[in-house]
Amino acid sequence: MDLRKTISREKIVEALHRISDIRVHISRSTLFTISALTLILFIALAIRLFPIRWGLELSEFDPYFQFQFTEKIVDDGYIDWLTWTTREANRWYPLEVSVGRAAFPGLPLTAATFYNILAILGVPIGLYEFCVVFPAIFGTLACLAAFFLGKDIGGRTAGLLSALFLALNSSHITRTSGGFFDDETVGIGAIILFVCVFLRSLDKDRSKSHSIFYAIISGLTLGYITSAWGAALYPIAMVTLFVFVLILIRRYSRRLLISYSITFGLGLFLAINVPKNSLNYLTTWSVLPVLGVFSLLLLSEILNSIKTRRWKIILVVVFFVTIIGGFVALSSLGYMGSIAGKFIRVLSPWEREASQIYQSVQEHRLTAWGSIYYDYGVGVLFFAIGLFFAIRDPTNRNLLMIIFGLTTLYFASSMVRLTILLAPAFCVLMAVGIVSLLRPFITILKETPRPTIGKKFAISHVGKEFSGIVLILVLGLLTWTYVFPSPRMYTHAYSPPTILTGSIPIRPTNPVEEWTETLEWMNLNLPGDAIICSWWDYGYWITVKGNRTSLADNATFNSTHIGLIGKVFMSNETEAIRILKEQFNGPKGPPTHILVFTSFNSLGGDQGYGDEGKWRWMARIANQSLDPGFYYEWGEQEQYNTFGNITENQWVWNDLGKNTTIFKLMQTGKAHIVPSVVAPQLQYFKVAHFSPGQQLAALGTSGEQTVYLHGLVCLYEIDYQKYEIDNPIA
Repeated sequence: MDLRKTISREKIVEALHRISDIRVHISRSTLFTISALTLILFIALAIRLFPIRWGLELSEFDPYFQFQFTEKIVDDGYIDWLTWTTREANRWYPLEVSVGRAAFPGLPLTAATFYNILAILGVPIGLYEFCVVFPAIFGTLACLAAFFLGKDIGGRTAGLLSALFLALNSSHITRTSGGFFDDETVGIGAIILFVCVFLRSLDKDRSKSHSIFYAIISGLTLGYITSAWGAALYPIAMVTLFVFVLILIRRYSRRLLISYSITFGLGLFLAINVPKNSLNYLTTWSVLPVLGVFSLLLLSEILNSIKTRRWKIILVVVFFVTIIGGFVALSSLGYMGSIAGKFIRVLSPWEREASQIYQSVQEHRLTAWGSIYYDYGVGVLFFAIGLFFAIRDPTNRNLLMIIFGLTTLYFASSMVRLTILLAPAFCVLMAVGIVSLLRPFITILKETPRPTIGKKFAISHVGKEFSGIVLILVLGLLTWTYVFPSPRMYTHAYSPPTILTGSIPIRPTNPVEEWTETLEWMNLNLPGDAIICSWWDYGYWITVKGNRTSLADNATFNSTHIGLIGKVFMSNETEAIRILKEQFNGPKGPPTHILVFTSFNSLGGDQGYGDEGKWRWMARIANQSLDPGFYYEWGEQEQYNTFGNITENQWVWNDLGKNTTIFKLMQTGKAHIVPSVVAPQLQYFKVAHFSPGQQLAALGTSGEQTVYLHGLVCLYEIDYQKYEIDNPIA
């Protein structure tokens, strides 16, 4: 056979033409959208990876527990965590509580699954490093979800702007940057996806099969949110309220009934299978309205099939009597669970006074309106414009966005932490506001100029000039918010992980080693059965980084236990040792060491970032009626703050305060760094280790002397033998 005759030039050319015919044809607008979205996602990922320049460390406190939980799943499998206890996890000594049934497993299970996939593929990355990078990746995916939601609400341009604004949102960056391995990492993106697919399931332009498909996806997404974040109650309540409003304004449809039934039927089925939720999840005041609205949907469907007015009235009366009677019966029989205290305090901010632990957490404070403007700048104006256009055209999609925006704005003003919940709704409505505002001006710019007979100048020419000015003005305002002068998002992006700032709100030129050095020393030098008493803020660090047992941590699930720790620190040494022996004596004996963290300047003045600023909460939580004023008095004492200014008339410890354990332990450490400070005589505590106490920042000058900020971690060994000699009866 002649190969040249079989493979001719014509056949080769024809084959190449066939290959070219199967290429994907993409329009210019689609190509532009893909390119712009890719760039936005790259920016989102890059800005969230900025903290890595300080080192691959987890940030804040809760992410350390999430890492420990993930490590447990990776090492022991997807089942053993269900029987995991605090004793096995070296937490909350000497209590023994189920960890797996007291925490949300969604984030650890997700991270463990992706890490196992990477391990199978042979990607050389450690679990700790993977957990550091994980939030940035999922924060970027949340921006992708924001694009699809914005696109469905206001078109492609609104989608791109929604993704861009969320990518640059400081609240979202803070909670999804490298190292912030916590529930919000996956929760925010899942909420955006849930809203997007639920709205698609109601779209009348889609077929019934597509509607059911999106309803199933929304149900699975809702189930995932309930497994990952306690704030899952919000999307449940938001969509329930949305459907209730649709019923009130007579927009009921059979598609709405089907979508709602599938979404919440599947979502709540998955929710009750999460150990932390259990079957009781269905009888809480937060979830029961779902059943009530479902009953209203069924009532609407039945009423549509009944023609007689009389029977409609009878059915409505029977319905409401049954619903009210059912709620009363459940409540009186004790089957109706209450709303968790944290959520009550979000709904009613004035209730926060009831809990000292709740008030002591910085991220639980009320949000100042100025801080919202600081976050969004001129975006506040465009958010209001977006709400206006949504109210003006109250489609189902716009109606849900109105509810989404207004409710999250209220919740964000009730708690600083919930500004992260406001971010997606704010960014989408802000994008819709800009697009809706500029649409007529862009239309004018696109128009072909037409000569006007009898006039020297055409009106369209003036209109184009004005339209161009408006576009430039809006672009300038957005540039001022996101580029100049030093926007907040860059401040957050460049902030190092908390542990690398020494738990002090500064941005040092080099990582602060106070905590990392102490925890490493603790891991290498203390015996494996060592038990550390410290304030609850540092519990996760001690357990995970220090690999030693702690008495309490940031879970704060037992306020009585935390109150006892507060009593230890606010008592004299003798009373402190008695409490440690009697109240914290477990299988491994009483606590062996006690730890404090203090910040001060090189003149010996307190700075308030360590336990010298937290002792008031120790006193309040230890005794709800105790006034911290018993421990101090006002006096003339010069102190330098972090801005280098001298502040006068500061409080000073009185004789009772100077006899507390917390004062003596902090003062002993301070004397180790500042020569002018006199160390008190310790009775039952021996120095085990002090961190370097390095100079962290220059605060100002006193004469010719520069005043520096210091942070110091002080670890002491508890001398029970001497205590028993001095107190033989005890």
